[in-house]
Amino acid sequence: MPYYLYRIMPLGVLRKLDQFDRFAEASARAKALRAADAPGTPGRVKVMFAENELQAEDLLGQVREAGPAGDD
Repeated sequence: MPYYLYRIMPLGVLRKLDQFDRFAEASARAKALRAADAPGTPGRVKVMFAENELQAEDLLGQVREAGPAGDD
């Protein structure tokens, strides 16, 4: 399965930036894009592992619950 690189814009608009076969390549590209962004650049760069673009976009649009807190 490929790794998809997206920029998540305000209001949840997704913009596909690239696609990679290996995580190391996708991660390196995402880090380079984040470092090159000027302060105040809208959106966030995310890497998503999925079977296809449709599944990647679906996963990026899902709201995730916070994990368990530390020791209580």
